[in-house]
Amino acid sequence: MRKYTKFIVAALIALVFLGTFVFLYIKSLPKEEVYEEFQPKVMDISKTTVITGKIEPRDEVNVKPQISGIITEIYKVAGENVNAGEVIAKVKVIPDMGQLSSAQSRLRLANVNLKQAQVDHEREKMLFDKGLVSADEYDKVHQALKQAQEEKKAATDNLQVVRDGVSASNASASSTLIRSTISGVILDVPVKVGNSVILSNTFNDGTTIASVADMRDLIFRGNIDETEVGQLHEGMLMKITIGALQDLHFDARLEYISPKATETNGANQFEVKAAVSVPTGSNLRSGYSANAEIVLQSAKGVICVPESAIEFEGEDTYVYVIKGEGKNKTYNRKKVVTGLSDGVNIEIRSGLQKTDKVRGPKVVEDNKE
Repeated sequence: MRKYTKFIVAALIALVFLGTFVFLYIKSLPKEEVYEEFQPKVMDISKTTVITGKIEPRDEVNVKPQISGIITEIYKVAGENVNAGEVIAKVKVIPDMGQLSSAQSRLRLANVNLKQAQVDHEREKMLFDKGLVSADEYDKVHQALKQAQEEKKAATDNLQVVRDGVSASNASASSTLIRSTISGVILDVPVKVGNSVILSNTFNDGTTIASVADMRDLIFRGNIDETEVGQLHEGMLMKITIGALQDLHFDARLEYISPKATETNGANQFEVKAAVSVPTGSNLRSGYSANAEIVLQSAKGVICVPESAIEFEGEDTYVYVIKGEGKNKTYNRKKVVTGLSDGVNIEIRSGLQKTDKVRGPKVVEDNKE
């Protein structure tokens, strides 16, 4: 029994060695190389780029007060429509004590001068009526009275403006009422009732009461890399996609390319602006992130093959044209002239017929254990 067992074990070991040898031999045999095959297609091809940016109004106006004071009323909120001249807020004047004192002093002096002018006028009129002074002398005194009256009126208006922000003579154009300078949509009202505000002057930009913009006149603003800006020109069409509104697509027309680059993350970028064609009924908001797709180059009805079928050698390009079938299949290397590429397909300008079949990259099989 032991004798047979030894023979069986030896046979099994020999069988394992033989199987391993056969397996390694089969694995070492050269495999037939299989390539992808492509038929040239006649198609339209284009090279596009995508510019990231945002949608914003062409003109956004900051409404500022004409006087300094405290907000007492706010009549509008962000999102409301407003017409030019419509009141947005009301300001209560907090007078400057130096200006107030000066205005009061000016009014007192005007009263003194007016009284004296009236006395002089009455005296001169009596003499003129008796024929004791000439008409020329009387006219001078009469003129001085009118000037004194006008000075008092001006001093009174000045005091009212300094103290109240408005005078009786210009109540319809009160500077205490903050009015919109354009028609549009109120984008922001950054102040609240009780906030102090100051007017714009040489040393200060002034407090913004509201930001107003015409949301029917929008632009796309973005940046493009220096490697692509040379292919742009004003008037080119762009396809805009809003990041937050994937179903909304609309057109824009390029109208501005910055002549100067700005460095962003180590790359030179050029600012571009495009006039947006706002779709009817759309509710676009200022500041929406957007992508603009623009066609840099295009070719229509040209012969194309996948770019993976092209072999590059220096400045020359080649393809392998397939001849024959099955085991008689051969690959003839042929020089071609290429054109536009969209990153997937490439235009063949000469050297290849649409009836030819070309070799692509080698088919790589997944290793299965």
